[in-house]
Amino acid sequence: MDLQIWQIILITIIAYIKPIDWFSTAITAQNTILFGFLTGAILGDIKTGLLVGGTLQLMSLGVAAIGGSSVPDYPVAAIIATTISITTGKGLAAGLALGLPVGMLIIQLDILIKIFNSWVEKRASVALHEKKFGKMLKIIPVSTWIMGLESAVPVFLAIVFGKGLVLAILNAMPQWFTTGLNITAAMLPAVGITMLLTFMPLNNYLAYLLFGFVISAYLKVPVLGVAIVGIGFAINVYKNNLKQQANAATNDANVSREDMEDE
Repeated sequence: MDLQIWQIILITIIAYIKPIDWFSTAITAQNTILFGFLTGAILGDIKTGLLVGGTLQLMSLGVAAIGGSSVPDYPVAAIIATTISITTGKGLAAGLALGLPVGMLIIQLDILIKIFNSWVEKRASVALHEKKFGKMLKIIPVSTWIMGLESAVPVFLAIVFGKGLVLAILNAMPQWFTTGLNITAAMLPAVGITMLLTFMPLNNYLAYLLFGFVISAYLKVPVLGVAIVGIGFAINVYKNNLKQQANAATNDANVSREDMEDE
């Protein structure tokens, strides 16, 4: 099956909208199955789209960009894998053979986009301090529109030129460049988690944080187990807060009644 121009355009548009939606409206919620379905609908084979999307959704379970870290882009992999599976007629294996490498490539592009956005934010801050508000409002959207290229460009190149080009790009990157990006990616989760802890009421729940760290780092409890323990603590805190609110309401009612009796 040969791709029509309108199909290439629509698939590229979906890939372009995906990261913009994720960092703004979050309507699609990075749902891998959804992007497989949309691509399959464009190509006239929804069943294959759902099959590819569902397979990659299972592969991505437990993978999350915590604290701003960069992870393989499985929705993009689903778009490409669905396209290759349908157009070549060679099934899921052929699609995954190209889709997954591109999903890995997005890790590097995501880091570059974030570095570029830091520069954009700095330029916007300078304009703000100089009270050049019109200039600031023109600079800020650049960060949004450039974000879509993170997915659109790899998808377009992959579906038009195929696996050879993607692998050539990966192999052409110098070792020092990829090493630097990997180090940056490894640092991002620590920075992100530190930022989250800064804004959280850590003083009130420090004991829970230390307990979770111990059972994860020293007792090697899986993330799911730590999450279940956290849910248990959260339920307990929630119930205690409800009791405190009820007691406070009762005390206020008693005080009001005593004031009325005194009058």
